[in-house]
Amino acid sequence: MTDSQTIVNKAWNFAHVLRDDGLSYMAYTEQITFLLFLKMADEQSKPPFNRKSIVPAHLSWQSLLDRDGDELEVHYRKVLEELGKPKGMLGEIFKKARPEIQNPSTLRKLIVNLINEENWSAMQADVKGDIYEGLLSKSAAESPKGAGQYFTPRELIKAIVDCVRPTPEDTVSDPASGTGGFLLAAHQFVVDEYGKELDKDQKKHLRTKFITGAELVPNTARLCIMNLYLHGIGVDADACPIRSGVDSLASDPTERVSLVLTNPPFGKKSSISIVYEDAEL
Repeated sequence: MTDSQTIVNKAWNFAHVLRDDGLSYMAYTEQITFLLFLKMADEQSKPPFNRKSIVPAHLSWQSLLDRDGDELEVHYRKVLEELGKPKGMLGEIFKKARPEIQNPSTLRKLIVNLINEENWSAMQADVKGDIYEGLLSKSAAESPKGAGQYFTPRELIKAIVDCVRPTPEDTVSDPASGTGGFLLAAHQFVVDEYGKELDKDQKKHLRTKFITGAELVPNTARLCIMNLYLHGIGVDADACPIRSGVDSLASDPTERVSLVLTNPPFGKKSSISIVYEDAEL
């Protein structure tokens, strides 16, 4: 069993406890997203990364660890509310975030016994995506409605990116970004292929303008944006690289790119018909 599978199983044990408290599996997964982001943002501000934290100190992961009982529940609510206000990446991650865990004791156990015990940034695998996708897969099996999302296998993503072979001069878009698999793979391909040859301007382009995308489902967009941030993408940009809540078929892309890498969703029929001169979608 891999590290990510072990953590997924551990996380799922907490899900059963919260289910008894009336929390749905999908709501639990969303709370994991918030807490995981705060923990990893904290890790990224420490050695060996030493990045400036995007989260204010009074709303940080440590501020949650320092509290217990009703004080923790009240503060957690404040953290989600305040972090959803800024514009840009941070505001997109916590947009309309709500605290669904009502029991302070359960929240404390989730923070201390599940999230805080792991050094997430030190793991080799893309644990963030693996855990979230693992939880969604379990949610789909447990819930009659299912997860409602499709995540492209990483092996397939890598094979497609290897064939397309993006360069440092490209701009890459995924109009159905999901958890950001294609965008992250394209970024990693350029780093692996051209890393030693990249100049200062090209490195900045990779961090700020190399990728862009859109995602219709806000909860999925949260994970995508978090993934990008924790891979050092978009951290120098004022605007968020992913547009949340956007139907790419029904809206103008607003910008042009050199490459489109995507696996558009085929499983759900939209209630909106888009009519062109010669055809209807």
